[in-house]
Amino acid sequence: MPSFERVDRISEEIRREVDKIIREEVRDPRIAGTYSIVRAEATRDLRYCKVRVSILESDLRAPMMEALKKASGFIRRELSHRMQLRYTPELIFELDTNIEYAAHINELLKQTEVSHEDSGN
Repeated sequence: MPSFERVDRISEEIRREVDKIIREEVRDPRIAGTYSIVRAEATRDLRYCKVRVSILESDLRAPMMEALKKASGFIRRELSHRMQLRYTPELIFELDTNIEYAAHINELLKQTEVSHEDSGN
């Protein structure tokens, strides 16, 4: 089995290549707006790879995730041509909401600061 360090390197390479493939090769109008491939996490046996996608516009999330799942076979095939792996992992696209969550927490902190200042302290 590959070491964790090797799996991490392969995961990062998969992230970069998947991003290139989506931006340059996938021609689906549902893949639009501001998005980023945040992280790829390959399993230790390299059979599966979770690809975390952050999409800023909430109304584009569902159609874009559907388009990515539909294009996963094409993306995997292109990935196999670009990377020298014995087995190209199956890609599992997941929505990453960490940016949205961080913005929500930031807004709550601002509200707390404002209410604290209003109380006279």
